[in-house]
Amino acid sequence: MGWQTHGPTLPGGLTHFAVSGSIRAMRLALTLLLSILTTWPVFAAEKLVIKGSNTFGEKLGPRLIAEFIKLNPGVAVELESKGSATGFAALSAGECDIASASRGPTEDETRLAQSRGVKLSTYTVGYYGIAVVVSNRNQVEGLSDVQVRDIFTGVITDWSAVGGAKSPVTVYIPDPKQGTYLGFQELAMEKKPYVATARPMASYEEIVEAVKRDPAGIGYVSFPLAKQPGVRGLRINGVVPTDIAVHERLYPYARQLWLFTDARRESTVARQFIRFVQSRRGQEAVEQTGFVRRSTVTLAPGGGWF
Repeated sequence: MGWQTHGPTLPGGLTHFAVSGSIRAMRLALTLLLSILTTWPVFAAEKLVIKGSNTFGEKLGPRLIAEFIKLNPGVAVELESKGSATGFAALSAGECDIASASRGPTEDETRLAQSRGVKLSTYTVGYYGIAVVVSNRNQVEGLSDVQVRDIFTGVITDWSAVGGAKSPVTVYIPDPKQGTYLGFQELAMEKKPYVATARPMASYEEIVEAVKRDPAGIGYVSFPLAKQPGVRGLRINGVVPTDIAVHERLYPYARQLWLFTDARRESTVARQFIRFVQSRRGQEAVEQTGFVRRSTVTLAPGGGWF
């Protein structure tokens, strides 16, 4: 006698018990799937937090971050630019991965980092160099750093005082909201106030155009813009504003830009970003933004020297 299947027969020859078994199997599979979905770890996008320098954060930082994200689309980057001091404070407090700075840490900032177990690692981004420019129709070829200070603070008000034709000096400066407004005060003016008659411009490009039209004008811009037709970058203390003069620390109106990390908790994404910044592609972005490359020798993204 063959085996017999008991129970009511359903359409298609299936028994009630066979259907019930199929439903139980489906329920078990769904239960296992839900269990996996609810217990499987959720991986958030990698996040990089950079805080600090206005000079870095105004144009250069956003450009470098945009280029970095093109290569690393899964990374989220938060940038805050309220000054170098805020970057060092945030790094010591564990509130950022990278502190950007246009100066080194002060003794107090170094002590605070040490007291919190933070070991500072330093990486050079590049330099920002500021060229003092006049119209090509101005006969003055160069100034001393003292003369520059006195012109921008209003002590010297006529070009005849520095070897030029007798004509009142017109000073053009960036908008006070721009980072270089304060940077130039620190580099060239001993933090003294600008002459009251200084004319603020919205950008370096506007300064170039204003000086180009005004034989009695003077302003300051990035190195690349100082090469524009119609204007001339002045020698300062006999030194021409060039990248080489900046690297050799001969030109007075230049400042190094750094990224700082805590070596003891430096994240993988922070190292990736720093490596990108110092790579050939990163340094091209540095130069295209109007800054000076960190060196004539740069590290390629995949390794090797160029």
